[in-house]
Amino acid sequence: MYRHRILYPYGLIIFFGIILFIPFLGGVHLFDWDEINFAESAREMIITNNYLDVQINYQRFWEKPPLFIWMQVLSMKLFGINEFAARFPNALCGVISLMVIFFVGRRFRDDRFGWLWVLAYTGSVLPFFYFKSGIIDPWFNLFIFTAIVSFSLYLYDDSYRLKKLGLSALLLGLAILTKGPVALLIFILSFALYLIYKKFKINTGIRDILFFTAILILSGGMWFILQILTGNYQVLQDFINYQVRLFSTEDAGHGGFFLYHFVMLFVGVFPSSVFAISGFIQKEKDNFGLRLWMFILFWTVLILFTVVRTKIVHYSSLCYFPLTFFAAVFLYKLTSENHRLISAYRIILLCLAALYGALLAVLPLIERYKVIILDSGWIKDPFAMGNLQAEVEWTGYEPAFGLIFFLVFWYFLRQVNKHLLKPIVGLFISSILFIFFSILIITPRIEAYSQLAAIEFYKTASEEDAYITTMGFKSYAHLYYGKVKPSENPDSKQLEWLLNGPVDKPAYFVFKINRKERYLREYPQLELLYEKNGFVFTKRTESDKL
Repeated sequence: MYRHRILYPYGLIIFFGIILFIPFLGGVHLFDWDEINFAESAREMIITNNYLDVQINYQRFWEKPPLFIWMQVLSMKLFGINEFAARFPNALCGVISLMVIFFVGRRFRDDRFGWLWVLAYTGSVLPFFYFKSGIIDPWFNLFIFTAIVSFSLYLYDDSYRLKKLGLSALLLGLAILTKGPVALLIFILSFALYLIYKKFKINTGIRDILFFTAILILSGGMWFILQILTGNYQVLQDFINYQVRLFSTEDAGHGGFFLYHFVMLFVGVFPSSVFAISGFIQKEKDNFGLRLWMFILFWTVLILFTVVRTKIVHYSSLCYFPLTFFAAVFLYKLTSENHRLISAYRIILLCLAALYGALLAVLPLIERYKVIILDSGWIKDPFAMGNLQAEVEWTGYEPAFGLIFFLVFWYFLRQVNKHLLKPIVGLFISSILFIFFSILIITPRIEAYSQLAAIEFYKTASEEDAYITTMGFKSYAHLYYGKVKPSENPDSKQLEWLLNGPVDKPAYFVFKINRKERYLREYPQLELLYEKNGFVFTKRTESDKL
């Protein structure tokens, strides 16, 4: 009976996790860049049977280690090379993450705290959305989080200390194999702050340090060691240089203002971000140092990636664990001690709920009034104007859906000071349903405006033995959806050869409309096929040999 009570919550989490994260994974194409980047590397591993080297366009790709790509390879072996398979590892990560959160929350306080943390994480916009994606960060975040929790247990709990330390080192190594040495940097910075706070008084020794280091090198360094043993020194050098460049320079297309991540976390982790404000400042019993570690982890990640000049929303996604933890801390205290939710929080929550509801309401209006928008001259970018010309079907009921979400959220928010726990649960369930259905409604239409025309062209071109490439913009979509095969001709990787060399089969070139006049003037050998939604599609045939 006791065992049943212990296991029942995990069965419930698995059941609802599967319902929330797995359906409709393959309902929309993968998005450029990151989703298609990793999926293409997995596809090329399968085609070449080379599972040691990460490749893009059948050339070594040194930006990421291979662990997540190996997960996608296994998924593609099971489900085929498709969108569902590319995103399935993160859906699985979502289920595991919620189980881990409940386990840690139960250990920190009790079952109710565990459930509140699960609700806070699942019911927040970006954390939920990431488990429906094919990007690398959910697994990276889970490995870092569990490494820190295991390390905290090692420091605070005298039972099975060496096992907890070894598990922490193993998980940190897996994080390194997932995304690189940034995992070690985050851990070291967090540990340094912890040491300072504890005035360098911790229960450890030389034997433990050597044991941790050995496990870390064996797990996290495995792939790097294999690269050295096979003579791929240049790959490692390029990998290290890339990591340094990300921190010191602004990556193309990924700039942002200084407080970018503060805003993204506050708006993107709604509604937990609002509840977390009080959770940060509340003082209470800190079982196995978890509260301290979550505080340190949050600020370490946030400050680190605020300083980094490249601004990408998922760089700060590791903050989702501590942010939702502090939301759960506040909600637990609120529901345990019958505190009232102050008016300021209710106003902020309502404003953000109105923002999300309005977003769903306004997007269909863009389609209805796009002729007026295009004629007004408000949009100066020719490519954006081309995107807006896409024919996108909206049901017309989207505004009602956004309004219903706002009204339901407002209703539960009004009840918080009367019944506490049930309205809190209602708030997050309404948020979960809103996020789930918004993904189904909005994502396919966002794709229709942005990349669908290009992907449809790549899929059509894939049926022909031809070269496919892009000009003037970075993309991996033509490789994945064009089903590009390995070529014995090394010149085929060079744009200059495809444009002017003696091509042995047709070559297709895709570029954006704002470069149309320039490219057609500079390369008269290109035959204009058509243009659609901001993209221009051209062809050079064998008869053009020079």
